Amino acid sequence: MTRRSQPTDQPEALRQSVVDLLTNFAEELRTGSLRSKVLALIPAFHTLRDLGSSLIPQIEAPSARDRILEYLKRYPRTVIDGDELMIVSGIGEWARRVRELRVEHGWWIYSGVTFKDMAEDMAEDADTLREMLGVDPTAIKPDQYVLMRSENDREAAHRWNVLNDVRKSNASVKDKIIAYFRQNVGAEITGEELKYLAKDQKEWARRVRELRTEEGWPIVTKNSGREDLAVGVYVLEEDRQALPHDRAIPDLVRVAVLQRDGFKCVECGWNRAMLAPADPRKTLELHHIQHHKDKGENTVENLVTLCNVHHDEVHRRSHD
Repeated sequence: MTRRSQPTDQPEALRQSVVDLLTNFAEELRTGSLRSKVLALIPAFHTLRDLGSSLIPQIEAPSARDRILEYLKRYPRTVIDGDELMIVSGIGEWARRVRELRVEHGWWIYSGVTFKDMAEDMAEDADTLREMLGVDPTAIKPDQYVLMRSENDREAAHRWNVLNDVRKSNASVKDKIIAYFRQNVGAEITGEELKYLAKDQKEWARRVRELRTEEGWPIVTKNSGREDLAVGVYVLEEDRQALPHDRAIPDLVRVAVLQRDGFKCVECGWNRAMLAPADPRKTLELHHIQHHKDKGENTVENLVTLCNVHHDEVHRRSHD
């Protein structure tokens, strides 16, 4: 049976043990057989693992999973190598513990694969990620990780159960994604969830963009007008599609209109900070001043921000 690391509260003593073992190994290098060299290194290997897992005090992180989380929490939004997590965890199965933290405990831990998918299919995300992380997101390796948020998502475990059910279906990647969003309207969905849902096919980010820009589903991100969201997080604000003529508004125009109007309805002043269960106002939408049917264009000058209630009201009046 594989020996588990044995962290202690005396890392200095472990360091000295490693030094002594390697010093004694000098003689083994000169005279020993191959097997005797290997056998002589085993105690040094175990002691080094004990030392790595003792760097974080046991009172703060008693288990390997706790040590991984504590290490990530000390360096949020920082690219961390898998080898670092191997050292502090003291176990060979550290990657499984990362997955447990993500799936069972709701920590937003993104892998290099997810960053690359987002950056390649969503240029606006690439720029924001580069600014946040200080590195090119496409250069992050598969076995590198970033803790995107310092608090866990308490609803994540439930969502991952739903996610597994949707993932097993024979539907297309796009259909799986929108089905999952519609079961989690208003919830913050991470890129890691969508990547897993797509069975790790890199096209998932492109399909999310198509659902928003071509099919009119109100899936919002930080770069499409929801400044309160973290990078790499997606929210289906409402379980309905936009009218066909509203689907072609470019994201850059959409964001510019929202910024100009202060991210609030110009009719009633509602914004997302005022969101309440009993209030029918749930989202901010863009309205064409000169209607699209009258050849109104998708320009900043021809668009205005309205809450969903006033947007519906304006359209009702226009049809009366």
